[in-house]
Amino acid sequence: MRIALHTRVRADRITAYENAHRAVPEELTDAIRAAGATSWTIWRSGTDLFHVLECEEYATLLAALERLPVNVAWQARMADLLDVVHDYRAEGTDAGLPVVWEL
Repeated sequence: MRIALHTRVRADRITAYENAHRAVPEELTDAIRAAGATSWTIWRSGTDLFHVLECEEYATLLAALERLPVNVAWQARMADLLDVVHDYRAEGTDAGLPVVWEL
């Protein structure tokens, strides 16, 4: 499945955000892959971040990572850098951008 996400980095934390992503812990990337992700790309336009994540099942991926210490630490680090986090859950469901059109 393919999930698109829109997050926002704090304007005063763009450099820190990009630096953090130059050194994502290998333990975290291994865990993300083990949870079913096959790719994850993030683009930035100003403070807007656009993610495309390909995985077996997004809810399963989030559940697998939720309490993993390396992910908990990463999410705490990102919380300091972001205005909007990637795993926002609306009304108890996993949220992503709705598909409007696809070729």
